[in-house]
Amino acid sequence: MPELPEVETVRRGLAPVMEGQVIARAQVNRPDLRWPFPPGMAGRLTGRRVQALRRRSKYILADLDSGETLLVHLGMSGRMLVSGDPLGVFVHDHPAPEKHDHVVLDMENGARITFNDPRRFGAMDLMETATADSHKLLAALGPEPLGNDFSEPHLVAAFRGRNTPVKAALLDQHIVAGLGNIYVCEALYRARIYPQRKAGRISARRVAALVPVIRQVLTDAIAAGGSSLRDFRQADGELGYFQHSFDVYGREGQPCRTPGCEAKIARIVQSGRSSFYCPICQR
Repeated sequence: MPELPEVETVRRGLAPVMEGQVIARAQVNRPDLRWPFPPGMAGRLTGRRVQALRRRSKYILADLDSGETLLVHLGMSGRMLVSGDPLGVFVHDHPAPEKHDHVVLDMENGARITFNDPRRFGAMDLMETATADSHKLLAALGPEPLGNDFSEPHLVAAFRGRNTPVKAALLDQHIVAGLGNIYVCEALYRARIYPQRKAGRISARRVAALVPVIRQVLTDAIAAGGSSLRDFRQADGELGYFQHSFDVYGREGQPCRTPGCEAKIARIVQSGRSSFYCPICQR
């Protein structure tokens, strides 16, 4: 499932052709994805100007001049692809319709945004912009890891007394929003913390040091266009490239990249998810 860097990459790709532009025609080709679409979604989108394109955790939010916000979640295999861009950034002509093109937005500027989702685990909803933060999918989210509210004191306080493994704590969206399995593995490696160590037993100094490490991992991944493992594509259809920079994720049995370390990357399963780590560097 796309994590924060992948969603932010898609948002940045969509912004030049969506922000400030009018949706000339919205086409909804099925009644639902993971959940039913909101009533009359095509009509509520058609003719509306996109005032801003934001991201909250793993969700893309398009604020409309109608006072509503379109929420988009990519799910496991969802892609938002741009074609026919008049700005010359996207060189693709409008492709022939495909089976899993579930929502199509034709913009007044000639661009087309197609939401394609073969597995249909994605989602879209419409909500009032003024109360968007209270939406059921957003209300309980923790601070953004690249925002000011994600601070050393916040993480130290959140970890204090917790008996859960640090890997699980960082995946808890109440503590920090948008982190997923890939980037937690990478951050814990850079911070030299064993993924099964209890969050409440890590010193405040080491917990505080995790904050800039997490920020840097995410920043590096966004700069590389995210990670493409199976289905992820950027808005222009290109792959992300951060997977070529993984230090531990997916590298079981391969040499640790820390100079002088002779260990090989190991894998354990935590709550049904693979955790990759160096058994020497992350003791």
